[in-house]
Amino acid sequence: MAKASFLQRFWVTFSINVVGIYASLLNRMKIKGEQHIPDAGGVLLASNHISAYETIFLPWAALRRHPLQMLWAPAKEELFRKPFQRFIYSSWGAFPVRRGRDVKAGKVLNDLLADQKVMLFPEGTRHKDGRLGPGNRGVGKLIFDTRPTVVPTALIGLNHWTFPSLGAKGAIVFGPQIIFDDLFVLEDCKETHQLIVERVMEGIAELLKQEGAYVGRVEK
Repeated sequence: MAKASFLQRFWVTFSINVVGIYASLLNRMKIKGEQHIPDAGGVLLASNHISAYETIFLPWAALRRHPLQMLWAPAKEELFRKPFQRFIYSSWGAFPVRRGRDVKAGKVLNDLLADQKVMLFPEGTRHKDGRLGPGNRGVGKLIFDTRPTVVPTALIGLNHWTFPSLGAKGAIVFGPQIIFDDLFVLEDCKETHQLIVERVMEGIAELLKQEGAYVGRVEK
């Protein structure tokens, strides 16, 4: 996958600032923990999944201190079927992923995490009630293979937003890097990958608890 051109990166920087006006001036979206996002290197923002608006607000929150950078994101292939939607999503750094095992998308993720920022929702399924679902073991495999900086991310309140809105409250919280050194020395197997993604989900849950926004887990 080719890296973004200057024009694309400029477009993303301009767009997220427009989003920021809507989110923080017309509404009451707060951002915490931006200092935990490195300026360079492979970075995986691992977030809970509660709203369709996440893919709009998360790039603004993550990149407003990192102008002219990209936050890449895998997205379900149905979003790319209409030409205009495909153009908009692609211009923001999204790329299509087929349901099930998508080898091509997996290779794209591996390549991007060598030196780019990527946002991912380990649950895979949106939970509008705010509960935290189990993480997908494939995310653990991705982390084991690529060894990026993993930043747990908590999205709060977005599941109650409607569009357009005024004065709506919400928060995006970035936590300290999750350390996996003890797990990276284990065998490259399903059990290790599961332990890794469980640690990611624990990191997200801890952020939600710190913010008083934890409402429980979805039973497996």
